[in-house]
Amino acid sequence: MAVDRSDPRPLHRQVAQSLRQQILGHDLPPGAPLPSEAELCAAFGVGRSVVRQAVAGLAADGLVIRRQGRPTLVASPAEYRRLVQRATGLSDQFAVAGQELRTVVRSLRPDSPPPRAQAFLHTADALRLERLRLVAGDPLAYVRTWLPAAKVPGLRDEDLTDASLHRLLTRNYGLRPVSGRRQVRAVAADDMLAEALRTEPGGPLLMLEGETTDQHGNALEWFTTWHRADRVVFDIDVSETSETVRLSPLDAAGAEAPGPAPETPGTAPPAPADLDRARELADELRRLLG
Repeated sequence: MAVDRSDPRPLHRQVAQSLRQQILGHDLPPGAPLPSEAELCAAFGVGRSVVRQAVAGLAADGLVIRRQGRPTLVASPAEYRRLVQRATGLSDQFAVAGQELRTVVRSLRPDSPPPRAQAFLHTADALRLERLRLVAGDPLAYVRTWLPAAKVPGLRDEDLTDASLHRLLTRNYGLRPVSGRRQVRAVAADDMLAEALRTEPGGPLLMLEGETTDQHGNALEWFTTWHRADRVVFDIDVSETSETVRLSPLDAAGAEAPGPAPETPGTAPPAPADLDRARELADELRRLLG
């Protein structure tokens, strides 16, 4: 557990990162006391000032609770839930739950989308929208959205401050998001995302990537949302008449292998083995993400 003195990062950041990983991994569960300063000094081979800086950083991030004259405790993080398989965005899902979601627009500018987004949108003439989503001042997610420029003439960043993109598309442009595909991956935070989401570079994030079509079946948006893994939990619905979770294996090159053909009206419901697999996958995702 000792710090690596050849590492260019400050010692207190190394200590904080190690403790952060123990907290997020529940090696130090919510409500548990943090080891004493003396114990941390001995474990990491550092002085008290380094330990105090590290603990202060954890407290600023809401991971621990410091109390005068009493042990420092691991905090119980607030968890915010979203349904992966709903076409509705974060704003609508949080509104239903009675939670106020703030939106800070980082940028809105013309740009050429990446190949997968361009293939879905059928155009290279797109707008790149970057937003930070917060609850009670706490950053939860960073969203990058690609929109066909021709479909949203006159769109301004001020229109989207503390506002829902989906509601604006419906109200101002008559484009109602109704369906699409979603994928969830575990990724590491780069420097930009770590700064925006107030987490450590290399820390765990949950990336939700997807495409959305409008009520006419036309491409409307391509988006990538990075969520703080210690703040957001994904809920997944599984029923006996539809399989809302699908596991697509990756081939040796990292590409997604072809999945089973989608179910069509009038076909038989999934076999019991498929339902069992869906339930197992849902349980596994809840364990990993929650």
